[in-house]
Amino acid sequence: MIVAKKCLGWREWVRLPDWGVNNIKAKLDTGAKTSALHAEDVKIIKFRGKKYVKFLVFPFQRDKTRSKKVKAELLDVRPVRSSGGHVTQRPVIITHLQIDNEVWPIEITLINRDIMGFRMLIGRQALKRRFLIDPGKSFLMKKKKNSSLELL
Repeated sequence: MIVAKKCLGWREWVRLPDWGVNNIKAKLDTGAKTSALHAEDVKIIKFRGKKYVKFLVFPFQRDKTRSKKVKAELLDVRPVRSSGGHVTQRPVIITHLQIDNEVWPIEITLINRDIMGFRMLIGRQALKRRFLIDPGKSFLMKKKKNSSLELL
């Protein structure tokens, strides 16, 4: 049975429901293997024998007034090559991503993306076998109407 896949644009509003982030503008980048999220004040801690990452998420571009404190279990620290060819060691976590009505777990690397145009980049590992991407379209999925962030 062949199931038609939803088509997404090269940029979409997505949600990170585990953290109460209801709208964050993301670039869907099939040229990037891994997904990345803008994070600040990143600290790796140990708690009850497990490693965690504590960090701040700022879902709104050019807005440092609204943030969300997050703690997630550390999956790994991996070398990641940026589009400019620079390799950095990045913490990797798993969280749920929601696009439209679909929710699934993805791996995300944490990095300061302040100078980038998007707070989040969704790579091909997170998108494969789920969606088709039309690079000529934007925002094909609806933005959630209520507040974009439930602040702690």
